[in-house]
Amino acid sequence: MDTERHRKQMELLIDSLQPWLDQHLGGYIGGNMFVYYSANQTRRDDFKGPDVFVVLGVPNAERRSWVVWEEHKGPDVVIELLSETTAKTDKEKKKQIYQTQLRAPEYFWFDPFNPSDFTGFRLINGVYQELQPDAQGRLFSRSLGLFLNHWQGVHHHINTTWLRWATLDGELLLLPAEAEAQRAAAEAQRAQAAEQQAAVEAQRATAEAQRATAEAQRAQ
Repeated sequence: MDTERHRKQMELLIDSLQPWLDQHLGGYIGGNMFVYYSANQTRRDDFKGPDVFVVLGVPNAERRSWVVWEEHKGPDVVIELLSETTAKTDKEKKKQIYQTQLRAPEYFWFDPFNPSDFTGFRLINGVYQELQPDAQGRLFSRSLGLFLNHWQGVHHHINTTWLRWATLDGELLLLPAEAEAQRAAAEAQRAQAAEQQAAVEAQRATAEAQRATAEAQRAQ
C-alpha cells in the first residue's frame, strides 16, 4: 500500500497539472489506475498502473482504466513514485514495459522519502535515454513543455521536498487552493492600496479646504 506521502505527492502532481493541461494542451491525467496494453496482460493481471500518467490530445473524461487499443493511444508521460518495496520493479520491469510495450515517450521516477532518487528518460529510436538535469536539478518534459523540479515546502501539513511542475519561466503550477489563495491575496492588496489612495485623497482634500478657508479669512 502507498504511504500518506506517496498519495499526497501523486495528488499534488495531478491536481496542479490538470488546470494547466485543460488550458494549454488538452488531455487526460490518471493516477494509480490500470493501464491495459494487451489482452494477455489483462488475463494475467500482472501489471498495475503507474502512479501518474498523462495522455495528450484525448478527451478529459472519467475512465475506470486506460485501455490502449480502445483509446488508440498510450501515455505520453509516466511517473512512478518509488518505495523500498517497488523501486526495483519500477526501475527494471516497469521501465522495460513502458519502453517496449507502451512506448511512452517519457518516463520519470521519484522517491518521496529520498528526493535525490529522481531520474527521467526520453524514448529515442525505441530505447530510453537518460535525461540530464539542468543547473537547478530540474528535468524537462518535452511532451508537456514543463519542468519537474524539487520544491521544499509544506503540503497538507508535511514539510518535505516535493516534486512539482514548473513553467519555462520557473513558475510553479499551482494547486486550485493555492491559486485561489493567491487571487485572494492579490485582491486584498488591491483593496488595501485603494484604501490607502482614498485616505491620501481625503487628506489632500482636507488640506485644500483648510487652505481655502485660511485664504478667505485673510481676505476679510
